[in-house]
Amino acid sequence: MAGSFGFRFDNSYTRLPEVLYSRSQPQPAPAPQMMLFNQALADSLGLDSDALAGADGAAFFSGNALPPGSDPIAQAYAGHQFGHLAMLGDGRAILLGEQQTPDQRRIDIQLKGAGRTRFSRGGDGRAAVGPMLREYLISEAMHALHIPTTRSLAVVATGEPVYREDALPGAVLTRTAASHLRVGTFQYAAGQQDPALLTTLVDYTLERHYPHLLEADNRPLALLDAVMEKQIDLVVQWMRVGFIHGVMNTDNVTLSGETIDYGPCAFMDHYDQDTVFSSIDHQGRYAFSNQPMITQWNLGRFAETLLVGIDDNTDRAIEIATDRIKGFSERYSEKWLAMMRSKLGLFGAEKDDTALISELLAWMKQQRADHTNTFRDLIRETRPPGDLYSDDAFIDWHQRWQARLARNPKPLASSLCLMRHHNPAVIPRNHQVERALQAASDHQDLAPARALLDALRDPYQDRDGQDPYRQPPAPGEQVCQTFCGT
Repeated sequence: MAGSFGFRFDNSYTRLPEVLYSRSQPQPAPAPQMMLFNQALADSLGLDSDALAGADGAAFFSGNALPPGSDPIAQAYAGHQFGHLAMLGDGRAILLGEQQTPDQRRIDIQLKGAGRTRFSRGGDGRAAVGPMLREYLISEAMHALHIPTTRSLAVVATGEPVYREDALPGAVLTRTAASHLRVGTFQYAAGQQDPALLTTLVDYTLERHYPHLLEADNRPLALLDAVMEKQIDLVVQWMRVGFIHGVMNTDNVTLSGETIDYGPCAFMDHYDQDTVFSSIDHQGRYAFSNQPMITQWNLGRFAETLLVGIDDNTDRAIEIATDRIKGFSERYSEKWLAMMRSKLGLFGAEKDDTALISELLAWMKQQRADHTNTFRDLIRETRPPGDLYSDDAFIDWHQRWQARLARNPKPLASSLCLMRHHNPAVIPRNHQVERALQAASDHQDLAPARALLDALRDPYQDRDGQDPYRQPPAPGEQVCQTFCGT
């Protein structure tokens, strides 16, 4: 295996102008202990998973030892947080380097909770076990759901407390990503008022994520188009599974199109387009149904950073960028409708499809029907059993949907197959996640987390309707708020 423990770093970000980052050393942990290690991910990265599963991995992934070839930095970025621009940067995250994988990918390996950096803004740079396990659980669930995401390689307990409202056990998460380039990275660069810096950043982003666009006549505009398409695809996938990000600030919008930052995120149980879980989202800015609109708004902020490169004439640049951003709504609507047709097994297009979809969602909201289970229950050739589906409005809808299926240009078996691929049977239910986090934080018991990870590994597999991982929360088990953990 090339390199000690399989680390093969080539750290291109540190070859960019130093205004974009600050070299930062992880702060040692007194008693690091491996809690969770993602052996399959390690293998795909070309790492020696057997060697890293024990004490050596705990040392590397807590920050007590630096992997060979690493060049640790904290990245600088800005961000509109709930609409207000702030200068930010990695306040508790340290990028070790960019792993060169056996299949020729370049993957960031980053420690989250590894101590203070130049961008910590008064924070301790540390993280607690609960939020780090949450990110591990949810990011791996998203990967299994086939939704672009950063991934979690390890969670290591540090052996020391962190202080929030209470003293909590500390931990470090090792996160992997196609990159940590964000809309906020460009906002930070634009704030330097250096057109050459922005040109360098545009070229770097294209080389890293969109090399086929390097020959574009207008590179900044090509980058805007590519990122917009990626973000549309991403949010459509969130909407497919009922995922609510919870903190869609511009520093959490990746240019690669991966989901990042699993703080106050959650999955809907009963369907309601106005669902909010984040404890800090008092106005519902990042509610489920607002996610497309906020994505468009965030892309508008990205476009603003690119104006100087889009056209020398500022008015003309604004006109061009505005026209591109206005195109978001139509593109999103097209892709959302295609996704919803797939959830209902519909091939082709009929003019009444939108109404058919909207009527089902309205019924689901009125009946407080479970988002995941309702769509999964439709995967049967007859009307699903149960009191919920005996409602006259549903029976009428179901008959019209069956008639629409009968007009499909493909057989019913193809429709059912399509539905199975788009409607998961299992999601990381909030009450199950919280139960796992509490057991780990309060009792050092990882069994619930491991069992949940196992259930989430194959989310489209048929499971018994009484399987506990398919069940919505019982009365009193509902999780109404989630927290960012900082």
